[in-house]
Amino acid sequence: MREVIVMGLSGAGNGPARAREQFLREGAVEGAVRSPILDSWRRSRSLGLTPDGCELPYSADLDLDGRLVRAAVPVLDRLQARFEGRNMNVSLADERGAVLQRRFGEASLVRRLAAIQSIPGFVFAERFGGTNGIGLALAERQLVSVYGAEHFAERSQSNACSAIPVRDLLSGRIEGVLCLGFPLTDADPALNAVIRKAAGAIERRLLEQSSTRERALLSAYLDARRRTPGGDTSGGTSDNGQLGELAESGLDWRDQMILKERATELITSAQRAAVEVSLPGGRRVTLLSRPVTSASGVEGMVIEAVLPATHQRLAVPADAGASPVPLVEPVVSAAGPLPEHPLPEHLSDVAPGRAVATAREPGIPGVPAADDAAPDRATRGVVLVGEPGVGEFAVAARRRLELLSEASTRIGTTLDVSRTARELAEMAVPRLADFVTIDLPEAVLRGEEPPDPRSGLHRTVVHGIRDDFPFYPAGERVDLRPSTPQLRCLAAGEPVLEPDLRAAAGWIAQDPGHTQRLLDHHVHSLIAVPLLARGIALGVASFYRSADPAPFGDDDRALAQELATRAAICIDNARRYTREHAMVLALQRSLLPRSFPEQNAVEVAHRYLPAESGAGGDWFDVIPLSGTRIALIVGDVVGHGMHAAATMGRLRIAARNFAELDLGPDEVLTQLDNLVGRLDRDEDSAEGSADSPGIIGATCLYAIYDPTSQQCVMARSGHPPPAIVRPDGTVTFPDLPDGPPLGLGGLPFETAAFRLPEGSRLVLYTDGLIRDRHRDADTALDLLRRAVGHPDRSPEETCEAVVRAVVPHHPTDDIALLVARTQALAPHRIATWDVPADPALVSGIRAAVTRRLAEWGLDEAVFATELLLSELVTNALRYGTEPIQVRLLYDRTLICEVSDASSTAPHLRHAASTDEGGRGLFLVAQLAQSWGTRYTADGKIIWAECALEAPGGKPDVTEVHFDDIPAI
Repeated sequence: MREVIVMGLSGAGNGPARAREQFLREGAVEGAVRSPILDSWRRSRSLGLTPDGCELPYSADLDLDGRLVRAAVPVLDRLQARFEGRNMNVSLADERGAVLQRRFGEASLVRRLAAIQSIPGFVFAERFGGTNGIGLALAERQLVSVYGAEHFAERSQSNACSAIPVRDLLSGRIEGVLCLGFPLTDADPALNAVIRKAAGAIERRLLEQSSTRERALLSAYLDARRRTPGGDTSGGTSDNGQLGELAESGLDWRDQMILKERATELITSAQRAAVEVSLPGGRRVTLLSRPVTSASGVEGMVIEAVLPATHQRLAVPADAGASPVPLVEPVVSAAGPLPEHPLPEHLSDVAPGRAVATAREPGIPGVPAADDAAPDRATRGVVLVGEPGVGEFAVAARRRLELLSEASTRIGTTLDVSRTARELAEMAVPRLADFVTIDLPEAVLRGEEPPDPRSGLHRTVVHGIRDDFPFYPAGERVDLRPSTPQLRCLAAGEPVLEPDLRAAAGWIAQDPGHTQRLLDHHVHSLIAVPLLARGIALGVASFYRSADPAPFGDDDRALAQELATRAAICIDNARRYTREHAMVLALQRSLLPRSFPEQNAVEVAHRYLPAESGAGGDWFDVIPLSGTRIALIVGDVVGHGMHAAATMGRLRIAARNFAELDLGPDEVLTQLDNLVGRLDRDEDSAEGSADSPGIIGATCLYAIYDPTSQQCVMARSGHPPPAIVRPDGTVTFPDLPDGPPLGLGGLPFETAAFRLPEGSRLVLYTDGLIRDRHRDADTALDLLRRAVGHPDRSPEETCEAVVRAVVPHHPTDDIALLVARTQALAPHRIATWDVPADPALVSGIRAAVTRRLAEWGLDEAVFATELLLSELVTNALRYGTEPIQVRLLYDRTLICEVSDASSTAPHLRHAASTDEGGRGLFLVAQLAQSWGTRYTADGKIIWAECALEAPGGKPDVTEVHFDDIPAI
């Protein structure tokens, strides 16, 4: 049975209380409250209920002595005793939600509570009371917990409760609801375990009441025994027809199975008989088969077991491996087990489906309680009545179907190999096994097919009803012998059943000390099942029983195999996804920059975090530009998988190429927008485009920072704005003009400029950092603001702080993060001169440049620089427009810039030997490390960059061969 645990508090300002107020004001509360509660609120409102108007009807039509109440009374008594003195109340309601019984841990609660909380008869169905424990348990048909403000009614805001349906185990029909109520301050998740066990005890008692056939047969048998002269003693029974003390005879579960098997044969024969059965340890038990007919004409057989007095209370042999348990199994037929059994001394002793019945127990008509039999008399007890096991088998078959049906929805909820394996274990415990271990080869965990599933096994999952059992822990390598059931099942491709591990020599031989510790903890049987999918063995699942007195049987083996087969297909799907995810992630990382070029404009740090569901199309880049400027870019291709990663790579390369053209941020985005549109059209027109996902969206933020002016120009296309951190720690999110996502076209992109003082930090990120279904974007931005608002942190430390504080625990989208701390080029490393229009005055500029280079200690670069500037200035004077300006930048290289107001770009050409000109730019290309043209709002700038030191320590000008310059 699944459970829905919905935690909440009713205090002012807390989540559920605030969400409830917002819901009542008809506001949106999705994500702020659990879906079962929200669904119940919506149903309550649709019924016309109001928080202060939930009037509960009173029903006088109550079956206060029906089968549900009779089955529940001993359980309610035990719960009341358990909670004695505590502010707890226990209620039992029928299938309508009408309360049949109320019990209180503190007796004075009856006088203090309102009538609807203390008197039986009020109906708590959801249609009357809104969201409450009983009503929601009936609506959800499973265990629920409701806390404080999650109740719909105002009167329940300070209360909490856990409620669970009580079912007829044969039909599956809900007979009623068991509910625990308590103050909100006493909320404890452990109460869910208590109520689950108590409901199971009631369900078993209901099942026992259903066997009218066997009850009639047993009643007729007891009547016949009482009417037989001397019948109370001749057979060794005690007074008043009491059937003896087999429950205390010291027979363990193996003895029971032997006797039950022989009893089944005797019932099948339908004849009076007496058979002596030999048990381990030299003990002997006599089985008596007695035909009986009830008053209504039902014919059947009763099988008695008679244990001689000399064999009573024998100690279990040292190798028995189990504690003595009562002999008599539930008396069963198509209707289920026969007699009632008392609730164990402690609720913690209740184990679902493990009823033990003896004729000594109360509640059987005509069987009064009696004193213990004299120690010198034989012990006698009923083993089976009527058709053996039919009802129990029917219940077991329905439970198997329910388990398989639930497994189809609960195994494989994620594409994680380890998690899928754990879901198999969680489904099997405790409904099939008490412990489950799952071992997978390391290759499977990596997403690969295992070359040999019998080698390289790793303990992936250990799960059970307790944590203190000495199984090999998860995470360790498991080296198994070929004789173990696990490797035998892998070799044969079939499950291996070991009903008695004390006799499983291959299992014991694996590690005698380890297996003995397991036996000491009463582990007694095992099913090892190979995890087979598409003909590939992916590992092995081992199912163990310890607390259950019955060993595994063939039906259990078939069920374990079916569960393992379903899980293996899910594990194989997860394995394939893991392999594809690793391939996509490798492609993604190969397309991202592995390192950044050396430059002095910014100090940068970065992070890339793939989504849990797969790598996608997030990317970033740092691109040096002319004039010591730097371009920072972050982009996001919508979607995940190979297509998104490949598209990201194409866009990143294109963005770098456009940046190399010295285009502005808005122009770069325009070019990318056109590119994405062309890519989409190309894919649509390609053959088989119906299956092509296309580029369904891409966003980008492009920024250029100039360390000479400390100006930053940005543009964005559907991308979140960056965070700007000033040197004093002030954090702002600039209001950048937001263009449409790439590929839509039709609208121009706009830029915005900001001055960033030296030491400022620019934080660029993709929306995966702030978008999460468990929180809103404003909350994420506040977290980001606090994480980056520390001016003393380096970019690397800032990245770490953002990852710790802002990144969701389970990111559903990729995250790219780029942090850049700005630096400025010192003013004394910048020299600027206005150039007059008279060519005769250019020599004065050359002289000024020579003096400045000497001041900078760059005497060896004077010759090349003079030659470069002469050509560039002469070109500007001849073809450009005033004003003309020369600028020198002394950074990692020496940069010469000549600007003018003309937009005409020079072109490098190869001059013929007869040409009188056309060799200036060729000379510039020979002398400079790189050169180019960039356009400004006022014209253009022709720049040339010279390396200051060659590898041999000499200036690059020594590498120029003037003989290579034609017709100079």
